[in-house]
Amino acid sequence: MRQVYLDNAATTPVDPRVLDEMLPYLREEFGNAASRNHSYGWRAEEAVDTARNQVAKVLGCSPKEVIWTSGSTESNNIAIKGVARMYGEKGKHIIAQETEHKAVIDPCKYLEQEGYRVTFLPVTKAGLVSAEQVREAICDDTILVSIMFANNETGTIQPMAEIGKVCKEKGVLFHTDGTQAFGKIPVDVEAMGIDLFSLSAHKVYGPKGVGALYVRRKRPRVRCEPVLHGGGHERGMRSGTLNVPGIVGLGAAAEIALREMDTESKRLSGLRDRMWKGLSSNLDEIFRNGDPDQCLPNILNVSFLYVEGESLMMGISTVAVSSGSACTSASLEPSYVLKALGLGDDLAHSSIRFSMGRFTTQEDIDFTVDKMVETVNKLREMSPLYEMAKEGIDLSKVVWAAH
Repeated sequence: MRQVYLDNAATTPVDPRVLDEMLPYLREEFGNAASRNHSYGWRAEEAVDTARNQVAKVLGCSPKEVIWTSGSTESNNIAIKGVARMYGEKGKHIIAQETEHKAVIDPCKYLEQEGYRVTFLPVTKAGLVSAEQVREAICDDTILVSIMFANNETGTIQPMAEIGKVCKEKGVLFHTDGTQAFGKIPVDVEAMGIDLFSLSAHKVYGPKGVGALYVRRKRPRVRCEPVLHGGGHERGMRSGTLNVPGIVGLGAAAEIALREMDTESKRLSGLRDRMWKGLSSNLDEIFRNGDPDQCLPNILNVSFLYVEGESLMMGISTVAVSSGSACTSASLEPSYVLKALGLGDDLAHSSIRFSMGRFTTQEDIDFTVDKMVETVNKLREMSPLYEMAKEGIDLSKVVWAAH
């Protein structure tokens, strides 16, 4: 039975080239990078420094500004809680957007319990916030703006340079959860005025359980109070023995992503557009979610009216995708991201996110389109709502009788 993986926004397979770089550090080169008394430690430290350089090149920063973490969730927590506590005397106001990942929303909500104020900015129907919105939300006591670079559900890319410019003018630190953007689209933290940038290895064909946080050292020098204490590793911001094999993997993944970014971006956007064309030319009542122009090359989020996302996923069980009605944990609530875009429950529940990757082929796309068209048509045949809509009945005006 043919299986297709189109859930690369959730995680990616480890690239064999990345694994080859990691293997020596899982076997013979097992030294602790903090052990400075012998060659095992020196070689481990050298490998970590190489990886720091590789990640810094993707971000456009100094290697000294790269802090190793266990992934984007930890990076977001260090950035948000760390800045809040370090600059708490200056102010207690933070700005984010409604469509942030839970790894940003939850630390913000946690800080609210400690007396901080958080403004969650609404987004347009395309999922965008504007620099002007940020400007209007900044108060005298605002210490941090955290705006996701590119959305994990819709792929919408925010106007980072414009927002960064506003933050610089106002003297407010600017953090971004760059998990989905890193290695896929050009990033320049200097030109974009970004002060803190969170990323994960497993979204760019590296291993799980390792990530990084860029923390600016000059103009201004940013400081974060640590979330983990003990040993004072990583400029005192993240204690703990470094995951050398994972860090080597992240570095290798970053280098490959940067080298292949232009060609891979064109290839992925071609596959994404092929899928949308295939679906939209064969099915009516389907809607693309997010901004079709300002978006990642590899994410396509589509709502299929009159079908339920969970049923649709069961119908295409050999294709790995994610549904807008089960985006976080086992919740059957419609995606809060899609609700923030103004989608009703019917469209949010019927949405599917297709996310292509390095190993996705044109055959995978064509197979998925055929499977989707067949499944949607079959489910709609069983749907009285679809039949009523085809007969011209305005479902919004139907009064349903309760039994």
